[in-house]
Amino acid sequence: MCIPANPTASASDVNAALTPTLPRRFAALDFETADYGRDSACALSIVIVENDTVLDTWTKLIRPPRREFVFTYLHGIAWSQVKDQPSFGELWQEAAQKLEGVDFVAAHNAAFDRSVLRACCDATGVEPLKKPFVCTVKVARAVWNLRPATLADVCRHLRIPLNHHNAESDAHACARILLAARQQGHPYEHVLKRHALRPAR
Repeated sequence: MCIPANPTASASDVNAALTPTLPRRFAALDFETADYGRDSACALSIVIVENDTVLDTWTKLIRPPRREFVFTYLHGIAWSQVKDQPSFGELWQEAAQKLEGVDFVAAHNAAFDRSVLRACCDATGVEPLKKPFVCTVKVARAVWNLRPATLADVCRHLRIPLNHHNAESDAHACARILLAARQQGHPYEHVLKRHALRPAR
């Protein structure tokens, strides 16, 4: 059946209908872990960016499933600070609400953060996040040819303030790396196509 064209539709309306929706909203996140187990998240920060503007920052300490802390020397978090905090399972609904509506999630060394998220979801029996992950290590190597491309190295190159291994500072830095890449002519849809991780098995 042939549907008559709407005589009142403008050219911009027609173009909007024909143009696919481009990514406009993403989350940058960072986990800190207590020990070598991926299920030992002790801090999580989520930064929401929409239309190139940071809209929201959500940061929580998490009580991991074990008392032993191996990485206090890195992030400064100890069992005494988190023993009365909610577990991942108790926090996840609030975190998932923050992530609703994002087109993708970014993290520096995203394979690590995605594996922590998956392990914590598996350990607590909650539905894992089904969003593509973009790795800003890959973005930094591709856009600025940085080697090494640790978060500290990239932030130094881009003059981004960083309190490394502080979850909130790391998440904000990750978001700013993507914003800087976009300003360099690398739109989010290209970044998503070229630097997203393969789907987790």
